[in-house]
Amino acid sequence: MTFQRTTSDDSNFIHLVALLDEDLAIRDGEDHAFYAQFDTLDHIKNSIVCYHGDLAVGCGAFKPYNSTTAEIKRMFVHPDFRGQGIATAILNELERWATELQYTNCILETGTNNPNAIQLYKKTGYSVIPNYDQYENVTTSICLGKTIV
Repeated sequence: MTFQRTTSDDSNFIHLVALLDEDLAIRDGEDHAFYAQFDTLDHIKNSIVCYHGDLAVGCGAFKPYNSTTAEIKRMFVHPDFRGQGIATAILNELERWATELQYTNCILETGTNNPNAIQLYKKTGYSVIPNYDQYENVTTSICLGKTIV
């Protein structure tokens, strides 16, 4: 596995995010339009694509939340490559990059209908935090955070 730091303009990143959005449309059901409005790539400048050989198999990104906190976004591993530790490796790479940019914390939101994601984040040291901003009163959202420094 290799990791490439890139931007949200990267064609492989865009392709993987399209697959992620297809999966989320099914998981989220009628809530998908609400969540999708917060998942645009407009403000994402820090993205990682994971490659198995020449094949892009996973991705993740972060964007600034405030001066000390990065928000993890757009985590995805192609179904054919799940269960191999790729998501954990992508998350570790994102945290490393965020640390290099002087962030000390990471936060994220995922849906209660995505138990594998929740398990991943808890396994990697994230703890449930109060839902923030647009997710504050959303019962199908779970927000998590972690100190990375």
